[in-house]
Amino acid sequence: MKILMDAGPWLAVPPRGYGGLETVVATLTTELRRRGHDVVLATVGDSEQDADGRVSAYPEGQFARLAAPYPEVVGTAHAHAQVVVEEIARHAAAGRPFDLVHTHLEVVGPAVLGALGDAAPPVLHTLHWDLHRNADFYAVFDGHGRVFFAGVSDSQIARGPARLRRQTLGSVPLSVPIPDGAPAAPEERTDSVLVLSRLCETKGIDVAVRACRAAGVPLVLAGPVGGQPDRAALEAALADPASPVRGYPDVRWFLEHVDPHLDGHAVRWIGSVAGSRKAELLRRSRAVLFPIRWEEPGGTAVCEALAAGTPVVAMARGCLPSLVQHEVTGFLAEDEAEFTAALGRLAELDPAACAAAARHRFSPGVMARGYERLYAELLTRTAGRARHAVADGAGPVPTARRELTERGPQRPLDGRESTR
Repeated sequence: MKILMDAGPWLAVPPRGYGGLETVVATLTTELRRRGHDVVLATVGDSEQDADGRVSAYPEGQFARLAAPYPEVVGTAHAHAQVVVEEIARHAAAGRPFDLVHTHLEVVGPAVLGALGDAAPPVLHTLHWDLHRNADFYAVFDGHGRVFFAGVSDSQIARGPARLRRQTLGSVPLSVPIPDGAPAAPEERTDSVLVLSRLCETKGIDVAVRACRAAGVPLVLAGPVGGQPDRAALEAALADPASPVRGYPDVRWFLEHVDPHLDGHAVRWIGSVAGSRKAELLRRSRAVLFPIRWEEPGGTAVCEALAAGTPVVAMARGCLPSLVQHEVTGFLAEDEAEFTAALGRLAELDPAACAAAARHRFSPGVMARGYERLYAELLTRTAGRARHAVADGAGPVPTARRELTERGPQRPLDGRESTR
């Protein structure tokens, strides 16, 4: 199967720190190619993910712009979508069209591809977000039998508008690479617990700070603030009179509710982490905390924690009850008092049980098989309709930035790389 995988323009694939969606795309792309599929990746220019071709509108991720006011951001996703449309047209014009497009670009992905009608391949759009966001769009969008949706949890889809649910083929839980070897034993771990997420109100960072102080447990915060990856970047932005960062809601909230509690010992912020540093942090922490205030749709970091054999303490919201087995792989709390109490029970949890559950439920092969089933359903539902008409009578197709790799006679159309 030939797939155009659209990761959007926000972060590199794989990400170099924060980036749950991009971690999922990297994991899925790798596993699909291992299973014999051809995957061309629409991403940003500094992505390093192996694929059968890469195309991008931007040389680097645009994530830092997401916290800016809407008028300053709205065109970013559309510029990326133009590149996706051009890549569809280029392959179709050469007589080697994509079998389907799998887009992870919120709203703009299904809207632009849906507007192409039969000129586009069938489209599957994975919903990585709380569906209360952009609910008006999902309540009225009609894919006209060409664009369908996939959730990342059943609880997420159940909260969606009726029209969206009718166009959803199913849900596929997220997965992450499973580390080799046994998880760290309790005596090999630090005294600290970890938060691995954006540092913002919806993630409940202030709840984690209060709970850990009350329980006497050191807390490490790893993640960006308002798109700024670490303390140095945040302070540089705040010191720049021309920077809009001080006005970002997440930054204002952090400065008021979290920053005063950072003392370098009981509560530390270490910024975004990636690669071996992230893996070691997950492996050595006593637990990873998810004191969320929203209905978490997918929970990539939950899967990462359990894959490392690290228990989870979480609010029982969104998909968390479907990911965490209470009193086996972690604790689920209904309120802050229960959350705080759970921090005193971490010794009851077995890292080996956490790792075994993750291997069984969250391995890349499990997710890839789930998407292969949805791809088959997508192609069945769209069979017989006119396809790839964008190639008919098409003239030269504008080129975006492309990186193409050779892997046998069915590889991409050429070996060129050009920059818009």
